[in-house]
Amino acid sequence: MGKPENLIQMAVIGAAHGIKGELRVKTFTGDPLALGDYGPLHARDGRIFEVANIRPTGNVVVVRFKGVGDRNAAEALAGTELFIDRAALPEEDEDEFYHADLVGLAVRDETAAAVGRVAAVQNFGGGDILELTLGGRKGVLIPFSKAAVPEISIAGGYIRVDRIAAGLVEDEDKMLRQQSKGTEQ
Repeated sequence: MGKPENLIQMAVIGAAHGIKGELRVKTFTGDPLALGDYGPLHARDGRIFEVANIRPTGNVVVVRFKGVGDRNAAEALAGTELFIDRAALPEEDEDEFYHADLVGLAVRDETAAAVGRVAAVQNFGGGDILELTLGGRKGVLIPFSKAAVPEISIAGGYIRVDRIAAGLVEDEDKMLRQQSKGTEQ
């Protein structure tokens, strides 16, 4: 198998753990211990990593990768993002999806009008957040909740956003007031 084309991030390597080449790894998998079940992991630069051993510890897992035998080799890997090809992931049910499937989807409002695009899915520790581009504004953040995003259609290529639940109404009202002030002058 060559270099994956449709990358899905599965983990990021943290600090070295001990002196035998083990690493602390933050996983983005449903079951952190399943990291090695998806096959070889790929770094952006083309390096391939195979999990030799994995165990839980706190909020991360401690991983020994094949070919990483000492602390110096482990320290050199800190910050490396690990990916697999999208094709290696199991197919999801009709109402399930991966976060990566959301990026690029159109954003529709309550009237089904297209108002933007999903730029990214973020999580800064308090839950998932959608980063949107709306009306030319980049970096608009909304909570990724059923109330704020009541409909997701991967097949249709869009998500529907409830502007009130997403906290977007105040911004729109302010923008409309500023626009009306500009037309009154």
